[in-house]
Amino acid sequence: MRRRATDYRRPVRRRFSHWICALLGVFVVAVLVLFVVHHNHNEDRVEHPVHEEDSRLERDVHEKLNFTEEILSATSLARQLAEQMTLAKAYVIIAKEHNNFYLAWELSSKIRSCQLLLSKAAMRGRPITLEEAEPIISRLSSLIYKAQDAHYDIATTIVTMKSHIQALEERANAATAQSTVFGQLVAEAFPKSLHCLILKLSGDWLKRLPLQDLANEQRNSPRLVDNNLYHFCVFSDNVLATSVVVNSTISNADHSKQIVFHIVTNGVTYGAMQAWFLSNDFKGAMIEVQNIEEFSWLNVTYAPIVKQLLDADSRSYYFGENPDVEPRLRNPKYIALLNHLRFYIPEIYPQLEKIVFLDDDVVVQKDLTPLFSLDLHGNVNGAVETCLEAYHRYYKYLNFSNPIISSKFDPQACGWAFGMNVFDLVAWRKANVTARYHYWQEQNADNTLWKLGTLPVGLLAFYGLTEPLDRRWHVLGLGYDLNIDNRLIESAAVIHFNGNMKPWLKLPIGRYKPLWERYINLSHPYIQDCATS
Repeated sequence: MRRRATDYRRPVRRRFSHWICALLGVFVVAVLVLFVVHHNHNEDRVEHPVHEEDSRLERDVHEKLNFTEEILSATSLARQLAEQMTLAKAYVIIAKEHNNFYLAWELSSKIRSCQLLLSKAAMRGRPITLEEAEPIISRLSSLIYKAQDAHYDIATTIVTMKSHIQALEERANAATAQSTVFGQLVAEAFPKSLHCLILKLSGDWLKRLPLQDLANEQRNSPRLVDNNLYHFCVFSDNVLATSVVVNSTISNADHSKQIVFHIVTNGVTYGAMQAWFLSNDFKGAMIEVQNIEEFSWLNVTYAPIVKQLLDADSRSYYFGENPDVEPRLRNPKYIALLNHLRFYIPEIYPQLEKIVFLDDDVVVQKDLTPLFSLDLHGNVNGAVETCLEAYHRYYKYLNFSNPIISSKFDPQACGWAFGMNVFDLVAWRKANVTARYHYWQEQNADNTLWKLGTLPVGLLAFYGLTEPLDRRWHVLGLGYDLNIDNRLIESAAVIHFNGNMKPWLKLPIGRYKPLWERYINLSHPYIQDCATS
């Protein structure tokens, strides 16, 4: 049968009308919404108890986290384990000494188990249970009994531990003494580079006659005795260190041409000092170099220190190998004539009225000329006091058990520092400080009043004649103290590398060395040659 044409076909009847489809869609959406709301409501009902339970557990944990109290409790298993572990450690050492390595291994194994259990208990915040502790306690007890059966009893343990402690103390003391000796050797050693520099400069002094002529001309310069100028003095045999002192002072001065430096050295380095300071430019400052060996007045009849230098007992004390004397006290510098020359400044410069003394291990960072206008209130010595710490009081430097000291000085008197001192030479001559120094040097001929250095005798000679200066004028400790505040260093007019760790040695303190090196002309051919030689 033929199908009708499209236009004449009967329309197909639809099963669902459009409004029924829409109704079904709404119903589905409603069901989904109800399902989501019901699910969230159930979750809230479940989560609240969970959070409450977590909070309760957290409170319980915090309440039991004090493991220190647990391990200190006399009835706790943790304390029992800790005590057994300590005893077992002692038996490990004793067992090894008796070559019972298997017992030592067993003890070590149980010690590790004990440490692990204590660590877990501390982490979880709950006490150790009997079930956890009993196997370890039982095994450790049997091993300790086994050690005791092997005659590793408590008495043996105590004796052994005492011997270990004694041996450790002896090793520590030996290491300390050895470190002191090595440090002293480094401090006394003169670097090869400085030897090289002295040799090159000494050669120049001998070969270049114009340098000697210039030095002879400067000896008669009126600037050397002009009290309207600013006079500084340095006594040293270290060319490079002295150069840093001079260069840093002049570089930071407002009027460098008004500065006069007076340097005294020994016969060995005299030519090198002259050659260095005559060959280099120091911004118009006047620099005088003298040889201490030309001071004919500094002799045995006048200076006790010269007599001590020639005395066999004194030389043995400082230069010998006396085991009763600390290594740091055997440093020859303490009896070196250059080191004691500071007590003869008025004799060396009879026409000067005021002078600033500088050690060769300082660096100047600010203009020092204001020191000359300070009022010392009739005192001789302007110095920075060092008694911020108890160590720097008189009783730490001097033997107050000797009546000659205790009857004349206050043991709590404040100490002060050499290294940057302004001296009123008029007041010095009036008080006759040099005679005081001579008196105390003679009293200490047997080294019973003090042991070392020029500071103790300086404290005696300048007692009652010292004017305290602001601490910022002179900051000490850069040769031994690693922890000086940078702000204090930056504010200091003078920084002092006192101590064994000098910046020119092989073992300086690294963070301070650039403060010293900045005033060295590293491009100088002699310094470059000697640094690489």
